[in-house]
Amino acid sequence: METLKARKMEKQPSPENNSEVSKPQRLLSIDALRGFDMLLISGGGTFLVLLENNTGLAWIDWIAGQLKHPAWNGFTFYDFIFPLFLFIAGVSMAFSLNKGIEMGLSKAELYKKAFWRMLILVILGILDKNQPVTFFEPSQIRVASVLGRIGVAGFFASLLYLNFSRLNRIFWVAGILLLYYAALFLIPVPGYGAGNLSMEGNLVGWIDRNFLPGRLLQKIYDENGLITQLPALCLTVMGSMAGDVLRSDRKESKKLQILLMAGIAGIGIGLLWGLHFPINKHLWSSSFIMLTAGMAFLILSLFYYIIDVLKFQSWAFFFQVIGMNSLTIYLAYHFIDFEHTSHALFAGLYAPLPEQFHDALEALGALILVWSMMYFLYRKKIFIKI
Repeated sequence: METLKARKMEKQPSPENNSEVSKPQRLLSIDALRGFDMLLISGGGTFLVLLENNTGLAWIDWIAGQLKHPAWNGFTFYDFIFPLFLFIAGVSMAFSLNKGIEMGLSKAELYKKAFWRMLILVILGILDKNQPVTFFEPSQIRVASVLGRIGVAGFFASLLYLNFSRLNRIFWVAGILLLYYAALFLIPVPGYGAGNLSMEGNLVGWIDRNFLPGRLLQKIYDENGLITQLPALCLTVMGSMAGDVLRSDRKESKKLQILLMAGIAGIGIGLLWGLHFPINKHLWSSSFIMLTAGMAFLILSLFYYIIDVLKFQSWAFFFQVIGMNSLTIYLAYHFIDFEHTSHALFAGLYAPLPEQFHDALEALGALILVWSMMYFLYRKKIFIKI
């Protein structure tokens, strides 16, 4: 029978997580970065994409090009957006799990919370990607989703965080990325052989076609499918390491130094690895994971330095409002027709302008409406979280 002493020991923070840590106030930089990222995930940059080739301005066309995914290999800024959210989820996880431990929650209770969060996000993801849900045609239901990937990554990253030291989590990340690399190059795909990284012949697509039930987004594979979950969760694990840095009692300059070094190292490894294992978001290639993790460390350090160190915070309020209700804005964009309302309210204002700008201005109006709704929730202190 478990003793009272054993229970108390289980509820104490692990030595690795308890060392060199303080109890910092909520970091505005994390909320602002989450808001910046979720705005783009939800489609907040659509109006810029719709301006492409309509303004005669090269810099707008370049930005619009960076807000689209490459057809296969290659990299644009838009490829970074979803990995960044997985990374930020890990940063937040380091704070929330330690808060739970400090409140006296046992590991079993924390496992349960993470599991239910995963399950809810998977269900919400299915509802989001299947509008309306074809209940009587299960073969047409897409199981994989952005929200589901976030939930699964968060659950397994939580297990690793609660049971392994920081060094051992680094070994886990390295092991997963190396095994994934080996699998795609060494396991033969029927009809294509081993090491085929084409859209049709890769191992990821073959596994999705044969083992992932329901509809696949790209027909022959799904970018949020089965085995790509393994490299993807590494981003959340690395985010938890960044979270440990931020919640430590190190000097701010030291925190920034660690984050910057990790960022530079990640980008360097990703680019070098990409010489053999192409940087590819569709495959979530190991080089892609390291490149985006490195970029995430750098942009986190930038937001932390500007917002929480230098205290230049007023500009971040726009993103903070979104970041504190990130799930709400994601689902709102997918279930509420803001474009229709934008047209009804603002079409008379932009009607005199050339027609080529109408769609972009309608999208901008939708963004204004979405942010206004988020601001209302913020003022009413309504924050929907799982």
